[in-house]
Amino acid sequence: MVSAAEQLASNMNFGAFSKAEELKKRLWFTLIALLVYRLGTFIPLPGVNPAAFAASFKQQSGGMLGMFNMFAGGAVERLAIFALNIMPYISASIIMQLMTSVVPTLETLKKEGEAGRKQINQYTRYLTVGLAAFQAYGIAIGLEGSRSQVGSVVTDPGIFFRLTTVITLVGGTMFLMWLGEQITARGVGNGTSLIIMAGIVAGLPAALGNLFDLSRQGAISVPLLLGLLAMMLAVVAAVVFIERAQRRLLIQYPKRQMGNKMFQGDASHLPLKLNSSGVIPPIFASSLLLLPITAAQFAADSGPDWLKEVVALLGRGQPLYLAVYVALILFFAFFYTAVVFNPQETADNLRKYGGFIPGIRPGAKTAEFIDYVLTRITVVGALYLAIVCVLPEVLTSIGGIQFTFGGTSLLIAVSVMMDTVAQIQSHLIAQQYEGLIKKAKLRGASTPRGR
Repeated sequence: MVSAAEQLASNMNFGAFSKAEELKKRLWFTLIALLVYRLGTFIPLPGVNPAAFAASFKQQSGGMLGMFNMFAGGAVERLAIFALNIMPYISASIIMQLMTSVVPTLETLKKEGEAGRKQINQYTRYLTVGLAAFQAYGIAIGLEGSRSQVGSVVTDPGIFFRLTTVITLVGGTMFLMWLGEQITARGVGNGTSLIIMAGIVAGLPAALGNLFDLSRQGAISVPLLLGLLAMMLAVVAAVVFIERAQRRLLIQYPKRQMGNKMFQGDASHLPLKLNSSGVIPPIFASSLLLLPITAAQFAADSGPDWLKEVVALLGRGQPLYLAVYVALILFFAFFYTAVVFNPQETADNLRKYGGFIPGIRPGAKTAEFIDYVLTRITVVGALYLAIVCVLPEVLTSIGGIQFTFGGTSLLIAVSVMMDTVAQIQSHLIAQQYEGLIKKAKLRGASTPRGR
């Protein structure tokens, strides 16, 4: 049986969209905010020799630095004010979520509702400033010691350059954090995810163009090029399929007696997504890996030998990098699923409203059963995330191709786009419901009372 929401969604057309004034305002706000972000990726950092940095970046663009540049929408390649992107904020969010499970004071704040959430968000902002300042200072030190064939990257090294670099990069990160919050509140979709997706999508044409150039120059064969394109399409199809997959638990409600009538018990489903954590694990894993490695790469040229060895071992496509990346994805898949879904709370709500799973005793047994099912499907979802993110990395590493646009990028771009489209559809459905309610009220008001 098709639900009313699905019927409304299937009947949505351009006319319904044209009447949704609130949705159009939100879409325009989102587009303008993303345009501001893209403009900021072209404003260069002061005190840097662009030609020298371009030559230095070109030597390392095939590794982790190139991947970080893709997430930043080209801001690293141009060494723009948004070079750190929003990654420090994501790292701070990870740390705060971990601490809310360990520190009793933060755990109490989390249970206080909206007020506690605002306080935790404030702590996250403070931590973002600290992380961004630490990373920006590391980048400043690394830039001062970086040299290329053109000359020194920094024209006038010293305390003033370090101070201006830290202030500029921290200010860029904090502005992006604020912009992401504004998109979430006044636009459509999750602001942080949309900013990351905008950077990825902006770099897609250049990545594909570079791939075709390599094929034209003979660096890669035509069958390998076709294989890479087919792999990208397969990743997109897999992401769409898995992200829409659900495990539905049957929920039964008992019969109810109202007056002299006995009403049959209703049945519904509790949907459990195969990938409940969404795109968060790859973003978290990338954030924890990219920023320290990027800062180390800047300092590796003039640093000690052990730092160069660590950077080499954690290079893109290296076994240690892939192992750490997979481990982080698996950890955050289970961790974030536990954050967003509480089996005990769900079981208590079912018992409160008289619902039960057939064959399972309400209460603790229901919570254990939901947790058992959720754990099993999370294993599948976590493995799917790891395969989608790592398999293209392995294939490009084996083929020796410097192609930064891999499975992680496609996963983030497709997942965020699907979530944004779903929110747009929700706004349209709500608009149509409001229209139906207004029409019903008008008809009720125009009907004579005494007939």
